[in-house]
Amino acid sequence: MAQQYPGPPPEQPPGQPGQNPYATPQGGRPAEAGYGYPQGGRPGEPGYGYPQAAPPPAPGFPPPPGGFPGQQPQAGGMALSLGDIAVSGDTIMTPAGPMPLRGAVWTATDMSRTEEKIPTHAVVLAIVFFFFCLLGLLFLLMKERTTTGFVQVTVNSQGRHHSTMIPVQSREQVMFVLNQVNYARSLSV
Repeated sequence: MAQQYPGPPPEQPPGQPGQNPYATPQGGRPAEAGYGYPQGGRPGEPGYGYPQAAPPPAPGFPPPPGGFPGQQPQAGGMALSLGDIAVSGDTIMTPAGPMPLRGAVWTATDMSRTEEKIPTHAVVLAIVFFFFCLLGLLFLLMKERTTTGFVQVTVNSQGRHHSTMIPVQSREQVMFVLNQVNYARSLSV
């Protein structure tokens, strides 16, 4: 078998034989950006997919949207998302198409149910400890709550209507969705 270690890898880069291919390059300057860094990778140079300043328009062409006097640029980013309903800037995006946010009517209906039962391990512990001491019956006071169901969220705006069902597994999730709807109502005013 050939010598496997130590020594240079079989694909030795050009340079001095026996030189460590992973060492800092000569001249002290760091190597080009590698895997995991944006293309370009030099300081001050944005990579592909990163926000960049738009080039100025060519002569004879109008400026980009938002550059006209009296026009407000739309706020970027998504304010909130409820199922397949998203609020971004002054628009509500749904699978049926965009709706204006101003004047939208939001409705939330809690269709979840919470069940309370005695867990199986509490019954077993009550039976086992009943024979040793009569305090075993206190295990029957243990309760387990499970919430299942949906919260239906409906939005109406300028004669258009969209409804979505959001699954929930706890009372905290129900309250979270209801608070999100209240936030959407505050944005619609």
